[in-house]
Amino acid sequence: MFTIVLFEPEIPPNTGNIIRLCANTGAQLHLVKPLGFKLEDKQLKRAGLDYHEYASLKVHENWTDCKAALAGKRLFAMTTKGSTRHSDVRFQEDDVFVFGPETRGLPEEIRHEFTAEYRLRLPMLANSRSLNLSNSAAVILYEAWRQIDFEAGV
Repeated sequence: MFTIVLFEPEIPPNTGNIIRLCANTGAQLHLVKPLGFKLEDKQLKRAGLDYHEYASLKVHENWTDCKAALAGKRLFAMTTKGSTRHSDVRFQEDDVFVFGPETRGLPEEIRHEFTAEYRLRLPMLANSRSLNLSNSAAVILYEAWRQIDFEAGV
């Protein structure tokens, strides 16, 4: 199934929502330190409800370790600075979607590790800055899953 990577996430309820999203879709979740919260955070647990035990969650000390764990998979950077619309890509099972911190997005040095066709953006109105992290993760994950006809889904 697919993988969501949160690079240095900052807001516990967003990560909790994404834990719940991953538990309900079979996606894996990888978190890259430093985290802006503790995994025991009350807000994170509340947003994830009782889905934490059903989610596949891995925490990495840094971006290098995370990339090594995902070697051989296609990685896509999700960024407002992307030039490729998410709907223009034909996704494959096991694709990985990398998101940056809520307040600043993926750092430039990480964004530039991805070629233009692997830097994806979600459409927004011209004067908009960004979408909520957990909403963005849901949009891309469900689009990718739709493209493979919701395999493994009910």
